Amino acid sequence: MDDERGDPAARGTLSRVRTGLTPEMVVRRHGGTATWTQLAEHVTQHALRSALQAGLVLRAARGVYALPELPTAREVAARCGGVVSHLSAAEQHRLPLLLPPETASVTVPPNAHPPPRSDVVYRWRSLAPADVERRAAVTTPLRTVLDCAADLDRLEALAVADGALRLGLVHREDLLAAAVRRRRGRRAACWVAEHADGRAANPFESALRGLALSAGCTGFEPQVRIDAGRPARVDLADRRRRVVLEADSFEWHGDRRALRRDARRYDELVRAGWTVRRFAWEDVMLDQEWVIGVLRDVAG
Repeated sequence: MDDERGDPAARGTLSRVRTGLTPEMVVRRHGGTATWTQLAEHVTQHALRSALQAGLVLRAARGVYALPELPTAREVAARCGGVVSHLSAAEQHRLPLLLPPETASVTVPPNAHPPPRSDVVYRWRSLAPADVERRAAVTTPLRTVLDCAADLDRLEALAVADGALRLGLVHREDLLAAAVRRRRGRRAACWVAEHADGRAANPFESALRGLALSAGCTGFEPQVRIDAGRPARVDLADRRRRVVLEADSFEWHGDRRALRRDARRYDELVRAGWTVRRFAWEDVMLDQEWVIGVLRDVAG
């Protein structure tokens, strides 16, 4: 194995196969950049070298890897007479994303023949005038949320929908009504519309709530205020079962004072009769089966 002193992709040392994830998937699930230490938990050095040679992953620095820069979706759309859509549109609307996009997303008319590109995903759809912000050539926030719900992973789609509600770009009643009217992807769109919640603080928390829903746990509310000795606001809480879920990030616990404060807060919640479970970003994004299993044990 290697550490930050070396670049494993340049040497021939061995590494074990950890999971079925590809290097680009691991880098993306770490937010767009990852160190070799993070990659080595899931991929071999041979897989990393192959991804580098294919241009799927770039070496950003010694022992640090990143996703290649995507083309500007707006420029691609302008060339082929399409509109920016899906996660590219979500980015343009400044919606917080769970993960960086893998490709640029452009929706084109059914009779269009855009040049194929490996870094662009085209979708052939007829869009109503009300679905497009013509001056910017981008789908509206409502259409963007629905497209993401219909075509993307449900955790990513839920994060986009939560963000749109939180920022006031979409109203819940409009989202529910539009999801029911949708033809293609109606079931997935209705699931996202039903469970979207503007109280969610960030995409990480939305993903954890999405995994709870996948585990059959429907009682968790985001950003619940609990009086446990002193008032505490928790990421997710099931009031009936008295279970708290926390989406813990390193940035939030980046110093000793923050760590001590939150450790004490969690202990006070336990003293008050709440069950507390804390989940790291890496587990939520890279070991979802384990997270779902824990959630089923706790809230079953």
